[in-house]
Amino acid sequence: MSVRASIISFIAGLLFGLGLMLSGMADPAKVLGFLDLAGVWDPSLAFVMAGAIGVGVAAFALARRRSVSLLGLAMQLPRAAGITPRLLLGSALFGIGWGAAGFCPGPALVALGMGEAKALGFVLAMLAGMGVFEWLEARRR
Repeated sequence: MSVRASIISFIAGLLFGLGLMLSGMADPAKVLGFLDLAGVWDPSLAFVMAGAIGVGVAAFALARRRSVSLLGLAMQLPRAAGITPRLLLGSALFGIGWGAAGFCPGPALVALGMGEAKALGFVLAMLAGMGVFEWLEARRR
């Protein structure tokens, strides 16, 4: 990775992390409050998600019109492949982990950087899960 790409990646990650901290989404209690529909529901995560979806839609619309990224690399956008059992299983596992811990990967890394002890367990479990996935994929190939 070039120095320019590293700097841009660092700035993007910093902005993402700051956004998570300012919105409160690095706090698992805030996320669990959103998921607690039967209790004291906190809708703030819905507003954060709506804002993120709006930014994402605009960014993908712009990216689709380009053949080269801002870093001069070939544009590689994901292609939808439909709903598969693997997608459903992965989504269910993600949702279970998110609901049980109150973290998803980005906010967990931000919380870990903020010294949140619970985030350490989540990040370690996430890394272990990634390792298991890679091992299973290697066996499948």
